[in-house]
Amino acid sequence: MTNMPTQTEQARCPAESSAKSKAQILIVDDHPIVRDGIKGLFYGDPKFEVVGEAADGREAIARTEAFQPHVGLMDLRMPVLGGAEATKQIVDGNHPAKVLILTTFDTESDVLPAIEAGATGYLLKDTPGTEVKRAVQAAARGESVLSPPIARQVLGQVRHPARDTLSDREMEILALVSR
Repeated sequence: MTNMPTQTEQARCPAESSAKSKAQILIVDDHPIVRDGIKGLFYGDPKFEVVGEAADGREAIARTEAFQPHVGLMDLRMPVLGGAEATKQIVDGNHPAKVLILTTFDTESDVLPAIEAGATGYLLKDTPGTEVKRAVQAAARGESVLSPPIARQVLGQVRHPARDTLSDREMEILALVSR
């Protein structure tokens, strides 16, 4: 699969590609084998165009600026700059690209910072390929997408927010000091 070129590595042909009909994707993951697998998922599908790849968050920001993808399919934990921070910089930079997290990490300490950074969605890497494709199309339209386990986790956080960060004793001392 490593010999499948990205669209940017090929000469563009207007008859072959229409930016309006294809979801243009930037694949961001620090593992080349994972990038190749994701690229293979979209290869040959007329609804998608992989416009580039990046191995870390810093490359993702630069390639988002250069290639202007509709969707950045971003891993979270990468060297140089992680996915949540890269997402924040892409969103804060007013790039039109939507960031869809695709990762193995499902802890609250991973999910919430990515969503707070502006990710349009959050998928786990065990998501079936057909669902990843649907999620990319939805993200390209600006819709939010969450894997079912992530949706349950986020709903749980909303329904049962974390208790105040101060212990009962700390609250008691604070009340005494404020008198």
